Amino acid sequence: MKPAFRILFMLALIISAIACGSDKETESETEVPAEPKPKAVIPAFNADSAYAFIEKQLSFGPRVPGSAGHKACKEWLVSTLGQWADDVIEQDFKAKNIDGSTPTATNIIAVFNPDIKERIILSAHWDTRAVADYDEDTSRKKDPIPGADDGGSGVGVLLEIARILKENKIDLGVDIVLFDAEDQGAEGGEDMESWCQGAQYWSRNPHEKGYRASFGILLDMVGSEGARFTKEGISTRYANQIVEKVWPLAQGMGYGGFFVNENTGPITDDHYYVNVIAGIPMIDIINRPHTTTTGFGHYWHTHDDTIDVISKTTLRAVGQVVLAVTFKTSDGTF
Repeated sequence: MKPAFRILFMLALIISAIACGSDKETESETEVPAEPKPKAVIPAFNADSAYAFIEKQLSFGPRVPGSAGHKACKEWLVSTLGQWADDVIEQDFKAKNIDGSTPTATNIIAVFNPDIKERIILSAHWDTRAVADYDEDTSRKKDPIPGADDGGSGVGVLLEIARILKENKIDLGVDIVLFDAEDQGAEGGEDMESWCQGAQYWSRNPHEKGYRASFGILLDMVGSEGARFTKEGISTRYANQIVEKVWPLAQGMGYGGFFVNENTGPITDDHYYVNVIAGIPMIDIINRPHTTTTGFGHYWHTHDDTIDVISKTTLRAVGQVVLAVTFKTSDGTF
C-alpha cells in the first residue's frame, strides 16, 4: 500500500472507531430506567380489633400444648387466618412439656402472595406457659398462666395485620408464622433447647422447600401499658441492619416513647433459632422494662398476665410500625 493511501486508510479507521463509540454513548444515554414502584399507602392499624383477638384467645383458657384450650385455640386460629390468607399450613411436631409429657404441637403458617419471590416473616408464639414460676402465690406456681401479653398480644397484633393484608393488596410475599411450644422451657437456663421448640423445628423444616425470606420480625410481649422496646442483643448481633431501620422509622412516626435507643442483653427467643439455624435475619420486638428484677413485665410468668395489663395504645404503636415496615418493604422504601 502506498504511503498516501496508507494514511487515508488509517484516518478512515480512526473516524470509524470514533463514530462507533459515539453511537454506543448515544445508545447508553437513551436507555430508559426502570420505573420505581408506586409509593405504598400504609393502612391504619385497628387496636380495638387486636385487643378483641387477645380476649378471644383468653376465652379458651391457658394454651399449653396437649390441653383442651390449646386444641380449641388452634382450631380458631387456623379458621380465622383461613378467611384472609392465600394458604394456611399446620406444621405438627412432637413437643416436650415441663411435666415430661410429649404432646403434638403445631406451628401455624399463614401465607400471603405465595407467587411473589420477595418475602418477609412476621411471627409470634401462640402457646402459654404451663407453670407460673414468678407468682407470689406459691400455691399457684404449678398452674398455667393466662398469657394475655406473653403470647396473646403478639398473636393479636398479627391477626389484625392478616385482616388488613386481605383488604389491602401488597406487592410482597408475607408469611405470618405462629410458633408453638415456645414457653415450655426449663427454668434456670440449664436446658436452653427446651425453649422455642416450634421455632427450632420450623427453622430446620421450613414450610416450603428452599424457603428464603429477606428478614423477619418477632413480636413477644408487645401489649402492656408503658412498654419499652429496646435493641435486644440477638437482634443487634444477627440483624442489626433491620434494627437500625425499624427503630428510626418508629421514632419518626411518633413512637419514640416505645422504641427506645437502649441496647439490652441477648434473649433466648424464637428469633435466635431463625437466625442461627435458618439463616434468616430476624429481630425481636419485646418489652424490656427497667423497673423489675426479671427484666420483663411485673406480670411475667404469673397469673397477673391478664387482659388488665393490655394497652390499646401500645398495640397500636407496634401494629402501625410493623405495617409501615411491611408496606415500605413492598415499595422499596424500607
